[in-house]
Amino acid sequence: MKEWALKAYRDMSESELACELAIQKERYAAFAAQELKLNMARGKPSPEQLDLSLPLLDMVRGADAPELLLAGSAEDYRNYGGLVGLPKMRSLMGSILGVPAANVIVGGNSSLSLMYYLVSLAMMRGVLGSEPWARLEGTPKFLCPAPGYDRHFAICEFFGIEMIVVPLSETGPDMDLVEQHVQGDELVKGIWCVPRFSNPTGCVYSNETVERFAALRPAAKDFRIYWDNAYAVHELLPVASSSADLPASSPDSLPASTGILNLMDACNATANDNIWYQFCSTSKITFAGGGVAAFASSAENIKSIMDALIIRTIGPDKINQERHLRLLPNLAAVQEHMDKHAAILSPKFAAVDRVLTDQLSEAGIGRWTNPEGGYFISFDGLPRTAIRTVELAEGAGVVLTPAGATYPYGKDPLDANIRIAPSYPSLNELELAAEVLACCILIASLEQLLK
Repeated sequence: MKEWALKAYRDMSESELACELAIQKERYAAFAAQELKLNMARGKPSPEQLDLSLPLLDMVRGADAPELLLAGSAEDYRNYGGLVGLPKMRSLMGSILGVPAANVIVGGNSSLSLMYYLVSLAMMRGVLGSEPWARLEGTPKFLCPAPGYDRHFAICEFFGIEMIVVPLSETGPDMDLVEQHVQGDELVKGIWCVPRFSNPTGCVYSNETVERFAALRPAAKDFRIYWDNAYAVHELLPVASSSADLPASSPDSLPASTGILNLMDACNATANDNIWYQFCSTSKITFAGGGVAAFASSAENIKSIMDALIIRTIGPDKINQERHLRLLPNLAAVQEHMDKHAAILSPKFAAVDRVLTDQLSEAGIGRWTNPEGGYFISFDGLPRTAIRTVELAEGAGVVLTPAGATYPYGKDPLDANIRIAPSYPSLNELELAAEVLACCILIASLEQLLK
C-alpha cells in the first residue's frame, strides 16, 4: 500500500490551508461545470472486456449444433438433468479452484447466488444435521474481514446474522482474533474470505494464514469458511506464457492456479475435511451476466447439499456450460484469455495510481493499494473524510461506491475508506474521474484539517 506521512498539510498554517482549499474549490467548480457522468461504483467489466467473449454466442450454432449439444454423451444437454453440471465443466472449474471434479457442483451464472443459497440452507435446515440457525437460542454470527465485500455483508444483514469485524492486513484476516472468536463462541458459524486479490484491498492471503484457517477447531460443529475465490485467475500481469505447458483440464489434472496454499489440501491434512466451502465463477472471465458459477467442498458436504439442491432445481444451463467449454477447454486457455483482460485493465489501474501519486503524495493525506490483480483499489484517507469525498464526487458527476460499504452495516468506524473500481470507464474517462476524485479528497481533507 502506497502511503505518505501526514506532514505536508499538517505543517501548513491555518491561512495557508484556507488558501489551498480555495484553490481546490476553484478546480472543483471547473469539473462540476463539465456536467460529467462517470461511474467508478462497482467492479463491472468494460464493454471491451465483454467483447473478448463474443465468440461464445456462436459456439453452439449451425449445422453441427446437435452434435455439440450431445458432445459424445448419451445425455441430451438441451433437456433436464445434469444437476451437478457437465463433467468437463466440473473439471475445468476444479482446475481453477485446485480441487478434484468430484468435489465441484456447477450452478448458474452467479457465485453470489450459491453463497446466498448455502446461508439460507443453513438457516432453514442446518449444516450436516446441526440445528437450523433460525432455531438457535442466540443469534448466529459471522466474522467479516474488513475492508471487505459489501454483498457478503448484505447476505448476513438480510438473514439477521450478527457481523463481527476482523481487521484485514496484507496477509489476510487477523488470525489471532479469528481463532479467539471461532474457538470461543459456538454461535460463530462462518467467516467470509476473498483469499486472492481481496475486494477491495487486493491483498493475497499468506500460506501461514491458510494453514491457520485449516487448523481451526471451532466451538460450533457447523462452522464453515466461506472461501470466495472470485479472483483466482485475475492477475494484472500476463501469466499464460508461464502456463503454456499445463495439461488439458481433466479429473486428474489439478494445476495450482491460485498461487497460494490449497485450502482443501490444508484442511485434509489437519483432519478438518468439512470446514470449507469454496466458490468461483466466470463472471469476470466471460460475460458478467451470462457466465458459469461453481461451488466446491468435501464429499460429505457435497452430498448433504445435493439432497436439498435436487428439490430446488431440475438442472443448470448445460448449453451455456458447453459454450464455455468450447471457448475455454482447459486452464491454459483460461489464463491466455485472462491475459487479454489484463492488457485492458493494467493501464487503467496504472492511470489511477499515477493521478493519485501526482495529486496527493506531497499533501500527505492518504494511502492506497497498488494491487497485482483483482478489480479494486482501496483508498484510506484522513478520518471523517470518506463520506464527504463521495458526496463531493457525486456533485461533480463521478459516482463512487458509498462510503462505509466496505464495512458491515455500512459503518466504517473511521469514515476513511473508499473503494475505487477502475474497470468500467474508458481510459480517458478514468483519468478524468481520478482527477476529480483526487480534487475531492483534497477538499474533504482540507476541510477536516481546518476544523
